Amino acid sequence: MTEKVVGIGHQDFKTVREKGCFYIDKTLFIKEWWEEKDAVTLITRPRRFGKTLNMSMLEKFFSVQYAGREDLFQGLKIWEDETFRKLQGTYPVLFISFANIKEQNYEMARKKICQLLSSLYSQHQFLLDEGALHEKEKDFFRSVSMEMDDVSAAMAIHELCLYLSRYYGRQVIILL
Repeated sequence: MTEKVVGIGHQDFKTVREKGCFYIDKTLFIKEWWEEKDAVTLITRPRRFGKTLNMSMLEKFFSVQYAGREDLFQGLKIWEDETFRKLQGTYPVLFISFANIKEQNYEMARKKICQLLSSLYSQHQFLLDEGALHEKEKDFFRSVSMEMDDVSAAMAIHELCLYLSRYYGRQVIILL
């Protein structure tokens, strides 16, 4: 058995698990959260309490991009429940962290948010490439950029959810 190391500052669940870092198993939160069936969940905790790591855990558990990555959850409490093993990797997930947006003024913060949204759209380029969008949707998709207007920025997450929901035939889980 290899010794676990305490990885300081890690906010990515995959990294923590793959590097064998010490991890306090919080995976039963997945079950608790899922069974509540809330439309919206607000989790407030002090800084450095693990909010981003927990959101990353939820992303890795539910996201279709991590389908077949049971290795990340084996040996953890959630993996003992057959129902939840079947849920792993079955939902489109948008994980958006504002942890790195610490700008001193509105204009710079807005630019960083537009950059974040543009990057999110780039990650889902397959929607454009595979012909999953109508012409007006393609136009909107392409308009999401660092230079987009406020209306486009305000609608970007909503529109991407519509596209992903239609593509996968499932509701999208948004983690902000």
